[in-house]
Amino acid sequence: MRSAARQADPLLTEGYRRCAQITRRYGTTYYWGALLLPPERRRHVYAVYALCRLADDIVDDDGATTPAHVEATAARLHELAATFRRVADGEPTPDPVLAAIGHSVRSCGIADECFERFFGAMALDLTQTSYDTWDDLLGYMDGSAAVIGEMMLPVLQPRSPLALQPARALGNAFQLTNFLRDVGEDLDRGRVYVPQEDLRRFGAEPAARRVTPEWRELMRFEVERNRALYREADAGIPLLPAASARCVSTARTLYARILERIEARDYDVFTDRARVPTWHKAALSARVLVLGPARPASSARPREVTP
Repeated sequence: MRSAARQADPLLTEGYRRCAQITRRYGTTYYWGALLLPPERRRHVYAVYALCRLADDIVDDDGATTPAHVEATAARLHELAATFRRVADGEPTPDPVLAAIGHSVRSCGIADECFERFFGAMALDLTQTSYDTWDDLLGYMDGSAAVIGEMMLPVLQPRSPLALQPARALGNAFQLTNFLRDVGEDLDRGRVYVPQEDLRRFGAEPAARRVTPEWRELMRFEVERNRALYREADAGIPLLPAASARCVSTARTLYARILERIEARDYDVFTDRARVPTWHKAALSARVLVLGPARPASSARPREVTP
């Protein structure tokens, strides 16, 4: 009855349609992985992703963190967070996307403190441009990445509370992959997410935007660190029901393959973005639907792939 009532609400119907569009445009790995979920849970994945995208768009907007604009950016982020909290508490909104997001948060029972940590990390992006140690970066990622794994757990409906830590590890793995892929783009925004202690250790300088021997050694180290996070996350997949396991396995495999693309480009993350083609994502989703979850690629020895 509740699902039928939701489907009869044109605002929610439009909101979930737009959330799916946002995910397909900006988060294709999430999109193709979520297609393996039942429709009612799939739309919740898209809604959570859409909220994260709305916040990202504010802090990553051109010039958003420059001294002349940072105060206005902070105000926009605060307004989004405040509006989201009211809608999540059940206050009506004419915005279909926010209506769908609020409905998903209430339907799935996603904890309020997850969003406190998430918006706190987004606000940190307005003032923090680098992190000295890996532990410092993990502190930031607790609210920007690990917490996304926590938000998704009520949607994925794990069979055991032991799924929590692997979910957090997967969120961190996804974000570290993004950081390694997007070094050049982040430099354009005045940010460096590779820990400064690692740059010093290997004598690497991202601002030079050159693939030097030092840069290769740094990236090899970071890629192996990233793969260790994926291996930690793998322990959670057997704790999920079948549809959720297919969804997470597919998203995890596709994201990890970005690391292979980075390797195949000789660690050049400055001239272009390492991508997994959309046809590849669609093909893997179809194969997993028929044959079951794929064996995670990055749990094995790295292999060369065609870029």
